Amino acid sequence: MTKSYRHGQILKLIHARKIHTQDELARELQHTGIAATQVTLSRDIRELRLVKTRDGYRDMQPEEAGRGFASLAAEFLQDVRAAQNLVVLKTSPGHANSVAVALDTEDWPEIVGTLAGDDTILVIAPDNATAEKVRKRCLAPIEEH
Repeated sequence: MTKSYRHGQILKLIHARKIHTQDELARELQHTGIAATQVTLSRDIRELRLVKTRDGYRDMQPEEAGRGFASLAAEFLQDVRAAQNLVVLKTSPGHANSVAVALDTEDWPEIVGTLAGDDTILVIAPDNATAEKVRKRCLAPIEEH
């Protein structure tokens, strides 16, 4: 199990439910098959810049947020097509990565993941109907301008 994978699972857990203690976090990770010591979790929490709130651990707000998906999509998105549970976004050359990062930052629950090349983004949805919803949602910033 890599540290990067463990970090991803920690973020997934704190976004999905309220986790108030390191013991709770360790138990939840154990349910996913990841064993972590208290020392490891303390380091992970520090590295992930998590803060403890009344509602449990949360991400600190990024110091410098990039442009949002709507802004980048309005400027660089050229086409959006659904193919079963996949959505393909075409951008101007050289802009797929920044648009994909902005889309990932939006943290849409209907998106399983994204892959970006130079001018193409592959968005993975859990099923065909959800992919169509994602397609429409991705088109919204273009239709507003």
